Amino acid sequence: MTPKEIVLGGYQSFSEGDLESLGKIFHENAGIRVNGNHKRSGEYNGFDDWRDNFLLHLPNDYPNFDLEILHVVAEDDRVHVFVKYTADNLDANGVHMFLVEDGLETEFIIFDDSQKMAAALGN
Repeated sequence: MTPKEIVLGGYQSFSEGDLESLGKIFHENAGIRVNGNHKRSGEYNGFDDWRDNFLLHLPNDYPNFDLEILHVVAEDDRVHVFVKYTADNLDANGVHMFLVEDGLETEFIIFDDSQKMAAALGN
């Protein structure tokens, strides 16, 4: 599979709520970073850390959260996914940057409108 196919497969797993399958495409020591200065910003070490301290909070942080893929740019081992987030308390855009090595995501950086994300969190 190409890096783009791996990344898009992850979005499919996420949309289906299949966090087990999503976790399988991350390297055990994957670095995950969320930009901004709000309670979910920061660095996560591996999928389990990100799942437990970020993903599992999405339903409460952003009721009726939805993510729409707007555009994908892939070159070699890097994939950039332009997204739109919506929720009861949110309407924002972001860019997700992935580094895929040996068939696993080793780096995932979330660049989003952190001011809108923080406002939705009540920060």
